[in-house]
Amino acid sequence: MLYREAGEFKTSYQADLATFPIRFDLWGFWSVIAVAALVVPFFVNDYWEQAIFLPFFIYALAALGLNILTGYCGQLSLGTGGFMAVGAYASYKLMTSFPGLDMISIVLISGAITAAVGVFFGLPSLRIKGFYLAVATLAAQFFLIWMFNKWGWFYNYSATGMIAAPERTMFGFAITGPYSKPAVTYLFCFAFLFVFAWVARNLVRGRIGRSWMAIRDMDIAAEIIGVNPLMSKLSAFAVSSFYIGMAGALYFALWKGAAEGTEAFPIELSFRVLFMIIIGGLGSILGSLIGAAFIVLLPVVFKVLFVEYWGWPTDIATHVQVILLGALIIGFLIAEPHGIAALWRTAKEKLRLWPFPH
Repeated sequence: MLYREAGEFKTSYQADLATFPIRFDLWGFWSVIAVAALVVPFFVNDYWEQAIFLPFFIYALAALGLNILTGYCGQLSLGTGGFMAVGAYASYKLMTSFPGLDMISIVLISGAITAAVGVFFGLPSLRIKGFYLAVATLAAQFFLIWMFNKWGWFYNYSATGMIAAPERTMFGFAITGPYSKPAVTYLFCFAFLFVFAWVARNLVRGRIGRSWMAIRDMDIAAEIIGVNPLMSKLSAFAVSSFYIGMAGALYFALWKGAAEGTEAFPIELSFRVLFMIIIGGLGSILGSLIGAAFIVLLPVVFKVLFVEYWGWPTDIATHVQVILLGALIIGFLIAEPHGIAALWRTAKEKLRLWPFPH
């Protein structure tokens, strides 16, 4: 059998703590990355870019951020849509105020601005938690969207109140605007997701990640053993908001191209990202990616099946799609509360011992 540790041994603690301790996993991971980076860009078209790849990359980045806060630190947040709006409007102001600023810097600075806003709204977590913290972050969602709609400075006093991404190029390729190519935007978003998923994986395995998980499991006991709850909670809000802000900047500038606060960043967006980490798996980097893929791909599959294959009217297909999606979410929560990532881990453990009993 291929999926075995037979013949594999570790000679250092670093090797024993590797993300992929079995070589088969390591080869499989890099094979997927190689195909995604070197093969897919040559075949991606407008439909695949707009309907599948960009939504997956952007939602996966937002889900990573929310999973750091909720899954690893245990702080429930319902303000994801508002923080994505902060990243979007920050990127718009940077793009219009600094025409010479490159797109990578714009996305990173937008994430940093969102991190500062996230720390501010994370201050109540020092006194409240659970349902009360969820309500506080929900208030942040509504306040931020209201602010972006009412203060004309954020949308440069446009008569319509909408913001549109100016054209940006890098290395001679258009990144934003009507002349951007699907392969370019695909690689740009893919690179951000790959780099920051790697960063998140190392963060949660280090000292700061252990402090987050200690706060999540029992904050009083964590404080007794020396974990600073102030720094742990606020750092989780900062890192989470940084990821979500970058996702908001990419959502606005590369995927949608234009946005209007109430329509582009509704409360449904916050719940959608929350469903991603619940379905994929709380406290799991892989779960964030699986949950994003599930939420993005399932509606596309339903649309192809109901409308294009069976010929149903679009409105009926949309209602049935929502019902089935909700039923599947409930089914997953009942069958496996720890998410699809837990099912994947269990399947791998059984495969390692097959055909022996487990």
